[in-house]
Amino acid sequence: MKRILTAVVLLITLCMNCFMFASCKDSAVAPDFVVPEGGYDGSEVTIKFYHTMGANLREVLERYIVEFNKLYPNIHIEHEQVGSYDDVRDQIKTQITVGNQPHIAYCYPDHVALYNLAKAVVPLDDLIASDITVSRNDGTTETLGLTEAQIADFIKGYYEEGKQFGDGKMYTLPLSKSTEVLYYNKTFFAANNLTPPTTWEEMEDVCAKIKAIDPDSIPLGYDSESNWFITMCEQYGTEYTSATGEHFLFDNEQNRNFVEKFREWYQKGYVTTKELSGGYTSELFKMDSAEKGNSYMSIGSSAGATHQRPDKVNEAYPFEVGITTIPQVNASAPKVISQGPSLCIFKKSNAQEVLASWLFVKYLTTTVEFQAEFSMASGYVPVIKSVGDNAVYKSEFLDKADGGDFISALSAKICLEQESAYYTSPAFNGSSTARDQVGLLMQKCLSAEAGADVKAMIKKAFEDAVSECKYQSN
Repeated sequence: MKRILTAVVLLITLCMNCFMFASCKDSAVAPDFVVPEGGYDGSEVTIKFYHTMGANLREVLERYIVEFNKLYPNIHIEHEQVGSYDDVRDQIKTQITVGNQPHIAYCYPDHVALYNLAKAVVPLDDLIASDITVSRNDGTTETLGLTEAQIADFIKGYYEEGKQFGDGKMYTLPLSKSTEVLYYNKTFFAANNLTPPTTWEEMEDVCAKIKAIDPDSIPLGYDSESNWFITMCEQYGTEYTSATGEHFLFDNEQNRNFVEKFREWYQKGYVTTKELSGGYTSELFKMDSAEKGNSYMSIGSSAGATHQRPDKVNEAYPFEVGITTIPQVNASAPKVISQGPSLCIFKKSNAQEVLASWLFVKYLTTTVEFQAEFSMASGYVPVIKSVGDNAVYKSEFLDKADGGDFISALSAKICLEQESAYYTSPAFNGSSTARDQVGLLMQKCLSAEAGADVKAMIKKAFEDAVSECKYQSN
């Protein structure tokens, strides 16, 4: 029955994809975009922007739309919160079929891969490279494209995400990002003379020591099984997926070996995950050490730092939280995942609408003050390095970083310090399926009952995951 339901969903998706292609051919979506010789000519245009911002972030956005309009008063920005990231994707997927998609949207790489089944997203390369001079309402000018200094200011891993689609073209610019960090009970570590692990070998040793101190604990919680698997592939330099050719490459010996190793950890009670524990592992991390099943380390989103902090008791936090980079295979060549929303621009028949959209996207992603305020309000990391030198961001945020009231600042500080470590995975129509399947694979292998032929069980789990990826992508 499950296979039948999956097949029905896939058939519907295939029909939708075919409809998207047909819409493109019927000119519901402009086939190409060419930068006009004169650039933006001051035309009055209305730009629709879909996002997922809550009230506090919308307030920041609206303040900077006012500032943007001082430069470009004829570019009217209409922005709309459209539920979750997946809600944004699903609404746009439908609107593309009738050529009614917005101008700009929050996106993840697999969303863009889906939209590009209809060739609906504007490649940004020509816009980025343009040296056309654009006049602004305040009497100043700017280059339409990005300057070398602006490109260099982006955190490289965040910027490079925009061209992970297999054709060498740039389709997105990063807006705000998060990653994974290691949260640890700094008070407990100091009391027991423990050092936060920098490698997975050290992590195993620390888990063993914690188990000896507190046998009822689960030393480490890791929220995302998918992130764990993908990160290990990146750290080991083994294959995961490819945007071209054979997509699903993760069934190999090295990958099976690290899954087997982490299975041993799970069986010893060293580690659990969000799905295996039945909830975010931050809840175990925040538990009182007197309760059974608490954790002393948690690997989770850098944007969720406040959720890793315990509640105050008698006006004081029960323990101080420390934050550091996640463990590595090779600490001298760290790799940590890049996540969080980017911005893409959709094709329109009116070139001035596309140019206006680009100017706004460029403004949000390269304006230091906006990036600073957005980061402080959201807990996400700014995407340009120069924000770290912004006086307000530094004095009102980073300089106050601690493991208590200003834990979000501490998380952001760690993220900025590891800016050379970020990686992104190839994006294609099916990359989200691979992500889901390797997460399920980890759950299955870690929790399978002891006594079976472990290597054979793991091999079968990998084969099944690849098979399911191919099945859902055909």
